[in-house]
Amino acid sequence: TMSFGAAVAPAPQLVGSCTAGTTDRLAPQDHCVQSAGGDGISSLRWSSTANHLVSTNWDGGVRCWEVQEQGGQIRALPKAQVNHEGNAPVLDCCMSPDGNTVFSVGADKAVRMWQLGQTPPNNVPQQIGSHDQPIKSVGFLKSSNMIVSGGYDKMLKFWDARQPNPVAQIQLPERVYDLDVSDSLMVVACAGRHILTYNVQGQPQEHERKESPLKFQSRCVAAFPDNTGYAVGSVEGRVGIQYVTKVPGKESFAFKCHRDGNNVYAVNHIAFHKGYGTFSTVGADGIVNFWDKDNKQRLKGFPAIHRTITCAQFNAQGNMFAYASSYDWSKGSSQHAPNTPNEIFVHHVQDEEIKPKGKKSGYR
Repeated sequence: TMSFGAAVAPAPQLVGSCTAGTTDRLAPQDHCVQSAGGDGISSLRWSSTANHLVSTNWDGGVRCWEVQEQGGQIRALPKAQVNHEGNAPVLDCCMSPDGNTVFSVGADKAVRMWQLGQTPPNNVPQQIGSHDQPIKSVGFLKSSNMIVSGGYDKMLKFWDARQPNPVAQIQLPERVYDLDVSDSLMVVACAGRHILTYNVQGQPQEHERKESPLKFQSRCVAAFPDNTGYAVGSVEGRVGIQYVTKVPGKESFAFKCHRDGNNVYAVNHIAFHKGYGTFSTVGADGIVNFWDKDNKQRLKGFPAIHRTITCAQFNAQGNMFAYASSYDWSKGSSQHAPNTPNEIFVHHVQDEEIKPKGKKSGYR
């Protein structure tokens, strides 16, 4: 692993926002997305109807690209950008099912709505909701057309974009660190290792609240595409696979990952492949792994890019995987190098990298 105490290497030559050279990506042909922003990248989302990629950034920007793939060659064309008020950090976003609207949240304590293709007044997306503290995570509930937001004010709020007051709100035991929605299942990971699951088919109903199966702070959570459970990642290089409904032959379990000898790294993000139900983890160790929970095996381990990876997402078709490399503050302010590039790459996913391989016992 990279030694953080060593002398700083000369800054790489910048080409636009992309560094020259290919050692900073999973595979040499991975496409570096231009104009990725000036600070840490907090989330990536794909439209479910077109290859539009959206990012949120600590510099206050919400950015959109049109991504084209032909014969494994990828190009991302910058389409538009809006900014939260006062350039307050944007911490998360989600998209409407039709792919036309982006909902974003952040340190300005606002839930905002951006219709793609439209330029809002002052280039600040319309506010449709608010919290008393910064908002960490946002999701879209298909069955009710509501937006759900979770904040550091320990509140879950549900919004109808056409009215200013929340349709419903739920008091949580602690601050929200992450939430995810898949059809009728919503899972919320809070501080204090609380995890709550809800049935959001109609009016949100709490299904279960429990302590995380992992002994350390929850970092990220992702619902299974088939809604039978979720994966939770911790700051201590571990992932828990939890079922919320009984599935014959399947039990909840946990496994270690993003470790190197005695060095243990945070699991920063988990993303599921909608087609195969397999998933990725990305970490503070600069590594991307693809996993198969059903056969309990690692499908693909990419070489480390020697930069922390904050978030990642598969597109709807599953043939492209976007990942962001920027400092995740896992080693605090003393290890923050202001000249570290903040970059987004798009990897062309080979079927054999992500498709289940069949039965094997234990994670390899």
